[in-house]
Amino acid sequence: MARSARQSKILEVISLKEIETQDELAKELKNANFDITQATISRDIKELGLTKILSSSGKYKYAILGSEQQQAVSSKYITIFKESVISVKNSLNLAVIKTIKGMGGSVASFIDKLNLNDLMGATYGDDTVLLVFPSTVLSSEAVTSLNGILG
Repeated sequence: MARSARQSKILEVISLKEIETQDELAKELKNANFDITQATISRDIKELGLTKILSSSGKYKYAILGSEQQQAVSSKYITIFKESVISVKNSLNLAVIKTIKGMGGSVASFIDKLNLNDLMGATYGDDTVLLVFPSTVLSSEAVTSLNGILG
C-alpha cells in the first residue's frame, strides 16, 4: 500500500510541477509526509518508467514515458544532438541548424521530439536542418533553447 501511494504521489507531483532532480522530488514527497530515501526514489523512477524531457521553459523535467502530451527524449538523442550540431542561428522566422555531414536527419528527428512551441514545419538535408516559425520572436526563443541544450 505504501509503495503504490508513494508512486501515485510521484505521478501527481511531476504532473503539477517541473521536477528536475531526484532531490527536488524527495523534498516534495517529504512535504507530503512520505519518509523516503534516495534509493527508493531511484527505484520508483525506474518502475514508473519516468524519463527526463525538455520542458517548454527550456529545463529538463521528469515525465511519464508514452504521455500523449509530451514525447520522451532519450539521453541518446541529446548526446547525438550535442555531438552533431555545429551551430544554431536564426534568420527572421527561421532557425538554421548546421550539423556535421550526414547528421541532418538525426538532428531533425530529435527536434520533432522536442515539441518546440509553434513550430510550423521542419526540413533537413545532409548537414542542415531548417525550422519554420510564425514569427521572429518564436524563432529566437527556439534558437536560445536549442543553444541551451548544446551547453
